[in-house]
Amino acid sequence: MAIEKDEVKRLLSFLELSMPKIEETMKNEVISQTIASIALKGEQFDKNLPKSVKKLIYTLATHLQPRAKTYQEYLMNLIFEKKIINDAQLNAALDYAHSKPKEIFNEEEFNEKCGIGIVYTTEMIHDVVNEVFESFRNEIISERYAYNTGKLMGLIRNKLKFADASEIKKYMDTKILELLGPKTEEELKGIKKKKKVVQEKCNGNDKANVPKEKVVEDDSSESIEELMKTRAHFHKPGENYSTDGYVVTPNTMNLLKKHLKETGGIVQTRFPPEPNGVLHIGHAKAININFGYAKAHNGKCNLRFDDTNPEKEEERFFHGIEDVVSWLGYKPDKITYSSSNFQQLFDWAVVLIKKGFAYVCHQKVEEIRGFEVKMSPYRDRPIEESLQLFYDMKHGKFPEGAATLRLKLTLEEGKVDPVAYRIKYVPHHRTGDEWCIYPTYDYTHCLCDSIENITHSLCTKEFQSRRSSYYWLCNALDIYCPVQWEYGRLNVGYTVVSKRKIAALINNKIVSDWDDPRLFTLAGLRRRGVPAEAINKFVAKLGLTGAQMVIDPVYLDAVVRDYLNINAPRTMAVLEPLKITIENFSELDLGDSVTVQDFPGDNSRKESHNVAVSNVIYIENTDFKLEQEKGYRRLTPDQTVGLRYLGIVLKFVKEIKNSVGKVTEIVVRGEKLTNDNKPKAFIHWVAKPKIVEVRLYNRLFKHKNPEDTEQVPNGFLSDCDPNSLIVIRNAMVDKYLEQVKVYDKFQFERIGFFSVDPDSSKNKIIFNRTVALKEDAGKN
Repeated sequence: MAIEKDEVKRLLSFLELSMPKIEETMKNEVISQTIASIALKGEQFDKNLPKSVKKLIYTLATHLQPRAKTYQEYLMNLIFEKKIINDAQLNAALDYAHSKPKEIFNEEEFNEKCGIGIVYTTEMIHDVVNEVFESFRNEIISERYAYNTGKLMGLIRNKLKFADASEIKKYMDTKILELLGPKTEEELKGIKKKKKVVQEKCNGNDKANVPKEKVVEDDSSESIEELMKTRAHFHKPGENYSTDGYVVTPNTMNLLKKHLKETGGIVQTRFPPEPNGVLHIGHAKAININFGYAKAHNGKCNLRFDDTNPEKEEERFFHGIEDVVSWLGYKPDKITYSSSNFQQLFDWAVVLIKKGFAYVCHQKVEEIRGFEVKMSPYRDRPIEESLQLFYDMKHGKFPEGAATLRLKLTLEEGKVDPVAYRIKYVPHHRTGDEWCIYPTYDYTHCLCDSIENITHSLCTKEFQSRRSSYYWLCNALDIYCPVQWEYGRLNVGYTVVSKRKIAALINNKIVSDWDDPRLFTLAGLRRRGVPAEAINKFVAKLGLTGAQMVIDPVYLDAVVRDYLNINAPRTMAVLEPLKITIENFSELDLGDSVTVQDFPGDNSRKESHNVAVSNVIYIENTDFKLEQEKGYRRLTPDQTVGLRYLGIVLKFVKEIKNSVGKVTEIVVRGEKLTNDNKPKAFIHWVAKPKIVEVRLYNRLFKHKNPEDTEQVPNGFLSDCDPNSLIVIRNAMVDKYLEQVKVYDKFQFERIGFFSVDPDSSKNKIIFNRTVALKEDAGKN
């Protein structure tokens, strides 16, 4: 029974809390009731409880987690009986309670871990402090009051784990004062100054100036494996009960014992996509976290297809998902299907009906959609009636929408009695026409996790509100219950990832297909030339934050650029060619080819390629101007320019124009490079080139959130940039690139990073721009 508000206030006052603390505490009814009930028992035990005991009561009431409530009375009595007398002992007791269900409580183990019965005399405390103090005496004298005494406290606490920290501190302060004497005026000034600096930092607006995208990197790592080893503080297999919110039943420990026997105690995760579209950048995080956590702990990860919605599933999506997982560098332990469990899921639904936990409902979708809905008039129908109707649903006796199976529970988000089964007269790609009822995600997900003995069910934050139904279902069926952990979803700006919206882009011929390089589908990013290694590193650098993230694509570009800068060989390519004829070519003795390093500047890399040399070369059209402009450093009638790798300088002789007055050719003379004729810039070039197609991809959308109806009132389709793809059909590259393979990656010098497109053939090579260089080519 709830304690009256005035009585709660009186009991909080009994604990000697300040009035502001009492008012603050009473804002939380659950906590204030818990504190008041323990305080009441304390008052009944002894109306003159010492303040130290009252402090421990308050700590117990505010720190004992719901899953350990069975320990409350036991710990409370230990405090009243003065067997737990300080914070160190209580904290150890709370740790024990949170890690061990009461069903496996071991009093001897508990007493040892919590220091029950251990008494430290004043002499014992002084002896240990004196011993540690003497070991560091010279350092303390040298640094005086600047010495960090935290180190000493740590060493002392290791030897006096359950001693009163305040007593240790008090004696240590006395020892320091005896040794050093009072603080000097300078030392006192230093302390005041330090406090002022700290205060200024606390009051400052520094945090407001940090971009949101930077904040998420606080727990970043260079690899997902490192991140999962150092930042993912999840439970050990078999210790599910130690996690917050996990529900322990009388049979939990038996089920966990059976689970450990079947798994051998290893980590078992799964990545469970729906095969109704291609994976996007957000899925890269899910793949990395699920596969990465298993790999980091020598475990296993399944790829499970959640194929419970046959009308939207296609064979190509199954293959596409497998391909992308493999591309990212992961190999599933098993490939499983939710549909393999259709019979077991049906049998369990029958069990739920028989237990009174599920019922057949005839309400329309419109009547049960949303949160503020009335209880179904069919909720209390007889169990036998629901059972018969469920079999009738299975045998095709109802039209679609005429009946559903619903679970008797309310989700945290307020949704009442979620649907477990619905009727769909659609053949399934694996089971054919065997079923006309299909389980929902909410029903299937946790039960398949249980069947596969998943230790860590890792999912995005939006599923947090379904955690209670996850645990409820497993416990209602008395089967092994995995632990659900949530992490923040990864969203990228200037794109859409909804399958429906991508389909609209395809149908309106704005993009070519699901793998269009302007999309942030993983197939699209791969086609654009983004390396799998860069995507994995990008995910690792974002860390494990639970916050919802909307990342600017420039952060992904930066990671991609860093990776390709090390791994993509350099080559010369000309996108908008201008013909250059070197009239004195024969005098320069250049030969017909030159060897160029693939990674110039990196002496550890020896790879190279041969570039053709000729009297006719091609340069970028923008690398020549008829009229000199301020700051322009390349070829003009009055300014020379150097050619990379050839060691020559070109000097303008004349231009040749076509019938409409456009410059189509430049005639130049070449000179060997010397200290006297060194030009302001060196440019790239090609000779005897191979003609290729180059596709320059830019952002598809103009706004960071194209789905924001305030910024984009006419809908996301209206936000598309018509210039997001520029096709150059007569670009030129060195002839040695004739043998390139699909997805080969290169840095086109002074232009950007490019990848060979899958549309390429022997007769037509196509390069996609992956990302531009940091530097503007115009600076050269």
